[in-house]
Amino acid sequence: MLNDINKPAPDVFTAARTRRSIRAYKAEPVAVEIVSEIVALGRHAPSNSNTQPWRVHVLTGATLKRVGAAIQHAFLSGEPGHKRDYHMGPIYGPYLARKRQCGWGLYGTIGIGRGEHAKSRAYHATNYNFFGAPVGLIFSIDRKLEKGSWLDYGMFMQTIMLAARARGLHTCAEAAIANYPDIVRRELDITSDWVVICGMALGYADPEAVINTFQPPRIDLQEYAVFLD
Repeated sequence: MLNDINKPAPDVFTAARTRRSIRAYKAEPVAVEIVSEIVALGRHAPSNSNTQPWRVHVLTGATLKRVGAAIQHAFLSGEPGHKRDYHMGPIYGPYLARKRQCGWGLYGTIGIGRGEHAKSRAYHATNYNFFGAPVGLIFSIDRKLEKGSWLDYGMFMQTIMLAARARGLHTCAEAAIANYPDIVRRELDITSDWVVICGMALGYADPEAVINTFQPPRIDLQEYAVFLD
């Protein structure tokens, strides 16, 4: 179906164009040397006055399964008392329309229609086992840092995602992991001084998975760029 999906990107332009949120992975493990190389490249991302505000936990094997199972259980059982360390804020106007288009398109790709809440919930639960990826990343940031450092963090994560494409791997940044920060901190022995930003799945995309054919539309250059001479 997608026979060339794991082809390594030969340059940064190809890496950026072929990066997508992959939600089904092959069971094939990723060599620790490759994972380390990808995560190490992240440190070359820019940050304000070289503050480098990132911290990442790389999960594989039994730890990955344990953390994923704990979060998934809390989600499916409706365990109370869980909330994010931060707020996404209200989404409105064209941004809300794009979000809805993405959500409806994603679920429609796998045959889940609007109003099919049980099916939607069951699929949403796959977020918490990192979509079956052999590697899961957990990103956190010092609670005392402000918005500027979060901007730096985005560049760090993007560097990792582009590096993954250069090695024939794929990723999916997962804000859903941040819904259960207390479980993450408990399972990984992280203190409350650190905000759980999100997770990320990393691995080889499953070329047979229909969900991996989904790509949300991107707005045109003219809609967001202003060129001045």
